[in-house]
Amino acid sequence: MNIVFLTHPEFSNIRSISLYTHMIAKGMQEREHTVQICSPKAYFNKLPGLKGAKKWLGYIDQFLIFRISLQKRIKRFPKDTLYVVSDQALGMWVPLIARKPHIVHCHDFLAQQSALGEIPENKVKKSGKIYQKLIRSGYSKADNFISISKKTKNDLHRFLTKDPDFSEVVYNGLNQKFIPGNVIEVRKTLEELIKIELHQGYILHVGGNQFYKNRLGVVKIYEKWRGLQEKKLPLLMVGPDATTELNMLASNSNYFEDIHFLQHVSDSNLQLLYQGASVLLFPSLEEGFGWPIAEAMASGCMVITTNKDPMLEVGGNSCFYIPRQPSASNSQEKDWALEGARVLHKVLNLSDQEREERKALGVENAKRFDTQKALDKIEGFYKKVLNSYTIEI
Repeated sequence: MNIVFLTHPEFSNIRSISLYTHMIAKGMQEREHTVQICSPKAYFNKLPGLKGAKKWLGYIDQFLIFRISLQKRIKRFPKDTLYVVSDQALGMWVPLIARKPHIVHCHDFLAQQSALGEIPENKVKKSGKIYQKLIRSGYSKADNFISISKKTKNDLHRFLTKDPDFSEVVYNGLNQKFIPGNVIEVRKTLEELIKIELHQGYILHVGGNQFYKNRLGVVKIYEKWRGLQEKKLPLLMVGPDATTELNMLASNSNYFEDIHFLQHVSDSNLQLLYQGASVLLFPSLEEGFGWPIAEAMASGCMVITTNKDPMLEVGGNSCFYIPRQPSASNSQEKDWALEGARVLHKVLNLSDQEREERKALGVENAKRFDTQKALDKIEGFYKKVLNSYTIEI
């Protein structure tokens, strides 16, 4: 096959989609397909002295300059080329290839849901609503889709204006080697690396500052849990620098000295952190997939997460679940943190046998998220979609 991937520009700094695109592209090359990756270059976006306008200048590069360039390039590509849009958020490019063999990868529709008022925690300005409407109008012109979860597929079908010709789910494959380790030895190694006492265990969270990752909720549950009992396990939060609001919440905690924010964690150290953790606490409000759930399970780490899809879909019968946190205006928010703390207390007090059984379930469940199996499915779907088109050579 001749495959052209259309993906985000480097200056947009959307690392997860970049890794996903290059993972698939490499996999298709290894399967002896011809692959090209096309993305906008920075012209207006790199102009000096216009920092406040970078986003808008980037839109000119993406949706004007690149659009003109792509129209010209399409004329030079072989007629049997399969065009792969790496993210439905790039929907405004879809009309250019809608009548050619194509497929659109769908990750999550949180921005779309937010623009429509479906997620009260994420208010969207009028300009953002217009932008998301243009994106939706674009990807709605596509006929073929691959989604990373059933939840994403269901959302896609809600937003489409017509039934797709092709729509399948391919779960993400883990892009690192996550395996269980010797918990005692791992904690010793980590203590030397990060200079925090960990031999009794620790509670782990992995995630960014996006609203839906709910880092604030993690700290609230931890605060409540510490008040329930005498244990002093630290909370390790892996991700970017804490926001002002998160820093303030942690600073005002009675257990501030035991809350640690770890930035710039290497892949190898992240693997160790999963292996040594007592539990991953992952109370996301929303997700497209939920990478840390799969990574933790594969590492032999128990998981507490939210009892809604796709967290339920990924975690299956191997995770522990708590309700989604109510919005800040809901009087039940404090009750939610206490309920989460009680589940955390229960998990941390499992017997050795119960703990090992739950870890084994997680390791087995995580085998569903295998990169090579995912690539095999994607290749098969690419071929099926391409073969569905009558191409005049």
